[in-house]
Amino acid sequence: MTLSEENYLKAIYHLTVISNTDVSTNAIAEMMETKASSVTDMLKKLAEKDLVNYIKYQGVSLTDQGKLAAKMIVRKHRLWEVFLVEKLDFSWDEVHDVAEQLEHIKSEKLINKLDDFLGNPTEDPHGDPIPNAQGEIFKIEKQLLSELLVHQKGICVGVKDTSSEFLKYLDKQEIALGSKIEILARESFDQSVRIRVDGKSLSISNKIASNLFVKFS
Repeated sequence: MTLSEENYLKAIYHLTVISNTDVSTNAIAEMMETKASSVTDMLKKLAEKDLVNYIKYQGVSLTDQGKLAAKMIVRKHRLWEVFLVEKLDFSWDEVHDVAEQLEHIKSEKLINKLDDFLGNPTEDPHGDPIPNAQGEIFKIEKQLLSELLVHQKGICVGVKDTSSEFLKYLDKQEIALGSKIEILARESFDQSVRIRVDGKSLSISNKIASNLFVKFS
C-alpha cells in the first residue's frame, strides 16, 4: 500500500469506530481535508484491492482484510507514541505528529520487537487501546466525565480530544491518566462542573468534561 492508501484506511477505521456504521464520502473528505471527488477515486482503488466495500452514494466499510490492515497501522502509531513518551521523554502533546511519520514503517519484525521491548502495552499515552499483533483489542469500560453524577468518582483513563492544545490545558490543570476525579457540583446553566482532582478542586467547562474518559473507581 502507498502512504496515502494507508492514511485513508486509518481514517475510515477511526470514523467507523466513532459511528459504528458505514462511513460517508463527505465524512472521509472532511477528516482527510480533501475533495469528495478525490475520496471517491481513492475508494475505487481500495475496493479493487479488496480493502473496502464501496457502493456509490451508500457509504463505505472496511473488508476484513482492510480492517486488519487499518488496525496494524493504528498499532504502529500507538506503539511509537508509547516509545516516544516512555523512552525518549516526549510529552503526550508532542507525539502524534511524529508517530504519524513512524506509522508507515513496513517492518513487521521491528514493530513486534518494539511491542516486546515496551512490555506489550495495551494503551497509548492518551488511553487509546493498542491492537496486538493479531489485531485484537482489549477494551476497558469507560465513560465521559460529563456523564458522571454529582459525588461520583472516577479515574481518568483517556481523552477524546488528542489535540496539542487540549493536552497542554490538561497539563496546566495537572490532570493526567490515572488522576482520581470526583464530581463536586454541576451548574445547571451551562453544565460546567466543579471537580476534585487528586485532592485539588477546580472548575472545568462541559466541553472539557466531555473530552475526558473515566472509569469508576
